[in-house]
Amino acid sequence: MKKVAIIGAGIAGMTAGVLLQKAGYQTEIFEKNPVPGGQCTGWRREGYFIDNCIHWLTGTREGSGLHELWKEIGALGEGVEVYEKEMFFSSKLNGEVLTFWRDKEKTRKEMLALSPEDEKEINKLIDYVELAETMTVPVEKPFDAMNLIDFMKLGMSMKAMGKVMKEYGKMDIKELALRFKHPLIQRAIIDYMPAGYQAYAFLVSYGTVTGGNGDIPKGGSLAMAMRIAGKYKEKGGVLHTNTTVEKILLNGKKAEGILLKDGIKVEADYVVCACDTDYTFRALLPDIYMPKQLRLQYEEREKYPVSSGFQLAYAVDGNFSQITGTRVFSCKELQVGSHKVQSMSIQSYDYEPDFAPEGKMILQSNFSQTEEDYTYWETLCSDKTAYEQKKKEIAGKAMERVVTEYPFLEGKIHVIDVWTPITYTRYCNAYKGAYMSFVNTKQAKSITVPGTIKGIDNVLLASQWLMGSGGLPTAAAMGKFAAWRIIKEG
Repeated sequence: MKKVAIIGAGIAGMTAGVLLQKAGYQTEIFEKNPVPGGQCTGWRREGYFIDNCIHWLTGTREGSGLHELWKEIGALGEGVEVYEKEMFFSSKLNGEVLTFWRDKEKTRKEMLALSPEDEKEINKLIDYVELAETMTVPVEKPFDAMNLIDFMKLGMSMKAMGKVMKEYGKMDIKELALRFKHPLIQRAIIDYMPAGYQAYAFLVSYGTVTGGNGDIPKGGSLAMAMRIAGKYKEKGGVLHTNTTVEKILLNGKKAEGILLKDGIKVEADYVVCACDTDYTFRALLPDIYMPKQLRLQYEEREKYPVSSGFQLAYAVDGNFSQITGTRVFSCKELQVGSHKVQSMSIQSYDYEPDFAPEGKMILQSNFSQTEEDYTYWETLCSDKTAYEQKKKEIAGKAMERVVTEYPFLEGKIHVIDVWTPITYTRYCNAYKGAYMSFVNTKQAKSITVPGTIKGIDNVLLASQWLMGSGGLPTAAAMGKFAAWRIIKEG
């Protein structure tokens, strides 16, 4: 029985582990943190549960390969309830509110009532969101292993997406927003996604929700990660937590195994790097082995930026239906990191009763952070006292703005946790604190990095960083592709 050592118990690593165990391989996963899941995680503070990851899970609709993969690894399936999102988000400006509902016709009606002068662009946007509902994440086999027939089948399955890309594929979020005359519609689009994202990302994200393919598994991120870990162990896999891998042991063109931080050597026939790719080629393997497609993205920082967040969690004494879902509103100017913002968001987790004590609720805010912001936090955290003071200062000002927007929260809300881009680097070795991979800007071409390493025969990559920004679905796909390569090789 061949042995596979998997570095990282995030979604990619555990996906590879489950599939390899099912195929008869002996696998061990090595995770540096106390719990599996990587960034698909959560934690408790003051009796409240803070969910870090899932705002929606692409692949909750039956009938796709991704949905079947989620079921196969235990993320979804029998006994797993799914919360159906009623709304994507709402945005408020100058007393007016616009909500992007699950029911896109309801959204169309609301937008037309708000801005009749934008009728043409509104109808076009909603019509193309419907086309974007056909977008799927290919998970059958790696792109470099696909033949002409495979590509033809993929193209036919997403034929409608070709129209979306033709119309919106060469513009960014800001340009999409400026197609509309009404300031609230402009603000809503700009506020929801970082400016560098391409416009089609907004349509695909919203289409995921309107198409019923972006709902939320009950229990949230950590619960989903633990279900996958349970499936992995059920299939005979061995999961090591609190175990840091120091490096991959090479002998010529092959890896002999891995070296743990405590000095223990683990022999393996294959090694799967299911961790941040910057960390892989900065710590585990010599930099010379980094695939050229990946190196290009690290070097072209303006073309392939990354984003992170400064985030807060608030405990609320009471339940308030006025603040359900995700809401964006204008606020008094606030500096977060290296730049100033004039709007902020809150997200309610009231759909999960177990996330807060009875009669209470938990809210979270996420301020998008750029690479420039990351540098700010990286410099500041060299002085731990100054770092903590700045977090506390911003948190206090952010909470003041929440209370200004929702006066009924006065005296009933307090901050229970704050985390920055540095948190993601510390916890997951995340490159510049990013929680998703490179953003494909309109100036850059889309790049998919093969999961193989030239010059090393038996080390595979399984990471969301191998593909454009996609988060959990991409991680699962890359984990499956690594397993597929090993199984195919026999």
